[in-house]
Amino acid sequence: MVILDATIVNIALPSAQRDLGISDGDRQWTVTSYTLAFGGLLLLGGRIADLVGRKRAFVVGLVGFAAASALGGAATTPAMLFGARALQGVFAAVLAPSALSILTTTFADPRERAKAFGVYGAIAGSGSALGLISGGLLTEHLDWRWCLYVNVPIAGAALAGALVLLRDHPRARGARLDIPGVVLGSGGLLALVHAVGEAEPRGWSDPRVLTLLTTGAALLTGFVLRQRATPHPLLPLHILRDRDRAGCFLTISLATGGMFGMFLFMTYYFQVVLGYPPMRTGLAFLPLTAAIITGSTQISARLMHRVPPRLLIVPGTLLTATGMATLTRLTVDSAYLTGVLPALLLMGIGMGMTFMPVFSTATAGVAPHDSGVTSATVNTAQQVGGSLGTALLNTIATTSATAYATAHGRTAGTARESVVHGYTTALWWAAAILLLAGVLAATTITAKAPRHAPAA
Repeated sequence: MVILDATIVNIALPSAQRDLGISDGDRQWTVTSYTLAFGGLLLLGGRIADLVGRKRAFVVGLVGFAAASALGGAATTPAMLFGARALQGVFAAVLAPSALSILTTTFADPRERAKAFGVYGAIAGSGSALGLISGGLLTEHLDWRWCLYVNVPIAGAALAGALVLLRDHPRARGARLDIPGVVLGSGGLLALVHAVGEAEPRGWSDPRVLTLLTTGAALLTGFVLRQRATPHPLLPLHILRDRDRAGCFLTISLATGGMFGMFLFMTYYFQVVLGYPPMRTGLAFLPLTAAIITGSTQISARLMHRVPPRLLIVPGTLLTATGMATLTRLTVDSAYLTGVLPALLLMGIGMGMTFMPVFSTATAGVAPHDSGVTSATVNTAQQVGGSLGTALLNTIATTSATAYATAHGRTAGTARESVVHGYTTALWWAAAILLLAGVLAATTITAKAPRHAPAA
């Protein structure tokens, strides 16, 4: 639900905009209000899961997310929709780290852990593509409001399973919530994510963007200093000092940054350049989803307990980068079967091989009372990386398209060509980002295969 809702509304946005009378200037808040609240409050959500219990946090997150989704589906004004999306982000910030920390503390056996994280990695990697598929199907055959209502039955099923199957672990005694740390950390992440969101329409040199970036950097610097000084840190710094864990955080941030840009460009390529309707656009991503699930459950999950994580992560990022580079050959009339499908399959297998071992390695060996905040840090790295990557690649695409149109003349014939040129230029950069992720994984992640690790 959490990853689905980052993209499911994208395809429904034009319909929602018409129904509610949302202006072009304000429509971005349908997406931004969710990502802002989610990205900014993740560390707080993770620490809450550690303090009140993971099952309790999971249940509260589920109920709140479902209620916010129902509110958004019933929205009658733009403000009501934006507020509901922000509420979704708030509860997602509690739900995502509690779900991952439950997996982390439940599955200790290497074989079971590999299977569990194989499923989790498949869902985490394919969630964005599934959001586009679901958004297309629901918008075309039902109504855009069902892109939000669909969370209610999903949450209901998950809640029933949670109440029957999950057991809560003992909470940390004597631990307190670091309020100044919450203000500094959440404030810094909010400013950073907001700056990235504003950079897309305004440009990176805009005074507002620069002010937000400066504020975010200052608050996060203060956050690190506070965490070093307080006896009850919101984010214990020893989590970041671990070489393997830090390498995983950097790898997932870069890999997600490269991939999220691709989702944006390919959605527009299918709809604007090739003229696909919403449902066909969503279904065009189906092979990518199938390949991610295959890479995660049939390759990574089977090999995770036999080989060191980087022997999966590095080839995975290289495969994804190769698929991304293949997309740079797109033209205004490329055929889906020959121009797009091979690249989607390569990227899907690569993502499946990358995400699963990164999540598993980043959360391995963490003390139970720190599992929530560690899971939140993985999610934060993914969220911030995705936001930064999308904004940066979008700026590159726009600049390249403008330069192409200026050089070749602004005619009707070159309009589509300039758009595709902008996409392919940005996709080269995305491929480079993924290669950098592979280099970082190869040089920083040194963990051995789980079966060779000493028993906890």
